[in-house]
Amino acid sequence: MQDRRLFVGLMIQVLTASLVTSLPARAQDKPQTPTRLAGAKVISPQEAHALLLGGKAVFLDARSPLSFAKGHIPGSISVFYKEKSEFAENFDASLDSFDFGKLPPTKQTALVFYSDGPTGWKSYKAAVLAQRRGYVNVHYLRSGWAGWEAAGLPKEE
Repeated sequence: MQDRRLFVGLMIQVLTASLVTSLPARAQDKPQTPTRLAGAKVISPQEAHALLLGGKAVFLDARSPLSFAKGHIPGSISVFYKEKSEFAENFDASLDSFDFGKLPPTKQTALVFYSDGPTGWKSYKAAVLAQRRGYVNVHYLRSGWAGWEAAGLPKEE
């Protein structure tokens, strides 16, 4: 009986190790997004909060619908960015999917894109694509949801 328990325990360890090495890279293993975005303004959670309080911007959450449902910046719109391209500034947008229909029709509207945090490439890429579509007032909350929560700012669930 002792040998069987030892064997089962060993098999669980081997299977767990195998599973962990086959999983996609975790968020902390992804490279961080650029600290600058040409033509857009990279903003802090406090600057984003001021825009929220002033009603001066549309907030766009590029995370998955599940993450959005767990909590988001009040009044945000879920605009899930389906990402298959590399985590790089010169990403191939043709590999990704993004619903521009959720963005306001007026290209001068202030937009604030966010996702998970400094490794949240979805919001970075969405902000880049919004600019390519002609939006001229793009803000990128690089610290994302993680930075918003860390700052103790209000949230919606």
